[in-house]
Amino acid sequence: MNLTEVNLAEIDWDFNEAWNWPLPVKIGTMTSIFVVIMSVGIYFDTIPQMQALEILQKKEIQLKTAFELKREESSNIIAYEEQISQMQKKLQTVIDLLPLAEEISGLLIDISKTGISSGLEFKLFKPAPSINKDFYSELPINIQVTGKYEDLVVFISKLATLPRIVTIHDLTIEPIDKTQASKLNPLLMSVVIKTYNENAKNTITK
Repeated sequence: MNLTEVNLAEIDWDFNEAWNWPLPVKIGTMTSIFVVIMSVGIYFDTIPQMQALEILQKKEIQLKTAFELKREESSNIIAYEEQISQMQKKLQTVIDLLPLAEEISGLLIDISKTGISSGLEFKLFKPAPSINKDFYSELPINIQVTGKYEDLVVFISKLATLPRIVTIHDLTIEPIDKTQASKLNPLLMSVVIKTYNENAKNTITK
């Protein structure tokens, strides 16, 4: 006998009489009860566990993302600090080349001697007032010298070899006698030479 051959209307559905039910009905009923129990178990046990697992997986992804960001930030901070350190070292190297206040007069003498040793004649040697900048002061020197072209070149080249920083600005060269084109005609060079002095309040700690 199978379930299709059973007249369900004739069955007493009282569970106390379940032992009298036809075998197909007993099997079908037990199967249904099992399915219901399993469904309830899945709903109240397995599903919450799956939801908890999903939450944990999402949390894991968030933590991994946060970790990667922190690691990247940490890496960037280390790189930034290294750049700052390198910049400070370079800046300190430049500052070390700036003449001290007591060395300025000696540097002016060195510039004058350099011009004379290059075969030039000074027409003007006039230090101007210092100009304060962020951490240093500019000390301009207005200079006019006369001499041959090659002597002027030697003078400029020697300035670059001085132990302290000097820079060349507003350089002009013209013949003294503009009516003559001879190579023997002396040239007049006007130039502003700047040296620099560190401001004491901005000294970088080594």
